[in-house]
Amino acid sequence: MPLNYQSARFLTSAPTLARCPIDSGAEVAFAGRSNAGKSSALNVITRQKALARTSKTPGRTQLINVFTLGDDQDRRLVDLPGYGYAKVPEKVKLEWQRHLAEYLECRESLNGLVLVMDVRHPLTEFDQTLLEVADSRDLPVHILLTKADKLKPGAAKNALQQVRVRLREWEDLVTIQLFSALKRQGVEEAHQRLDSWLEGDIAAHG
Repeated sequence: MPLNYQSARFLTSAPTLARCPIDSGAEVAFAGRSNAGKSSALNVITRQKALARTSKTPGRTQLINVFTLGDDQDRRLVDLPGYGYAKVPEKVKLEWQRHLAEYLECRESLNGLVLVMDVRHPLTEFDQTLLEVADSRDLPVHILLTKADKLKPGAAKNALQQVRVRLREWEDLVTIQLFSALKRQGVEEAHQRLDSWLEGDIAAHG
């Protein structure tokens, strides 16, 4: 039975992995370069206007933000800090990246990673680093190529195909789709992927 993403509610913000909620149940994390449209994607997927804070200033999400699906704290969505924003002081940037890597490498209840990329600028160095971290622990990744409405349909499909070709070595771990928060394109496909991860065996993680 599909999960009700509209029931998502804010649970907590954690500066580090150690401050995150108890590591049980099933979690899906959203990661992406600053300004790739991660918060907008989360809001559209949960059919809420302001679940995740969107900002014209990249780099606003500096904490690990955790949301539960309704009252069920066994199923959670996690908004990870945006990465790669140049104007953030280097010390702060390195600190974010350390907490990001620690969360991805060590979080037992993490069943999947949604990696958000601007369809016009996919597979940055940061994106590839995250894919390598996911690969190191066999964590499945679903890529949302966001802002697909900024390209004509043919160009968007070409971009999708090019990313698929470049990630062929990871095809057993990575799935990819086009997504537009503005047009609500690709929401059902994203829901199906999230369902498959969050409906997984909660007991095994519990």
